[in-house]
Amino acid sequence: MTTLRYPNRRAVLGGTLAAAALSLAAHGQNGRDPASQVSSDVRIRIAFNDLALTATLYDNPTARDLASMLPLALTIEDFGSNEKIVHLPRKLTEEGSGPFGNERPGDLCYFKPWGNLALFYADYRWAGLIRLGRFEGGFEPLRVRGKFPVRIERVR
Repeated sequence: MTTLRYPNRRAVLGGTLAAAALSLAAHGQNGRDPASQVSSDVRIRIAFNDLALTATLYDNPTARDLASMLPLALTIEDFGSNEKIVHLPRKLTEEGSGPFGNERPGDLCYFKPWGNLALFYADYRWAGLIRLGRFEGGFEPLRVRGKFPVRIERVR
C-alpha cells in the first residue's frame, strides 16, 4: 500500500519564494516591467501635412529604442480605417512586449511583425503590438486621409 505524503510548510514556503523570485527575474535586470505603460519624461512630435501631434512615450525598452533613433524623416500613410502607419528604417527591440488591455484611440504602438509604428485614431484590438505611448491633447490630425512626408522628433 502506498502512503500519500503532503508537503510540509517549509516545502510550500520554499516553492512560493522560488516562484516569486522567478517572476521578478522575468521583469528584466533593471527591475522594471518591460511592458510598462508608465509614462516617461520623453515626449515626441509627429508632424505631417502642416499638422502636428505630441505623444508621451512609456518607460519600456521598445519606446526607448524608438527615442534613440530620433529625429526621423519618413512617410506616414493610412492603413485600414482606424490607424496611420510609419515604416521605420529598422526593427525596434521587442523587449517591451507584453499583453495589454484597455486599447483605445490615441495609442501609439509598434507592430512587431512588420516593424512599423501604428498610430490609432479609432478602436482596435491588441495583436502583435507593443504600446509605446499616448497622444496628448487629441489625435484629430490622424483622421486626415492620405500619404505624407512625416518628421518625428523629440520635444525638448
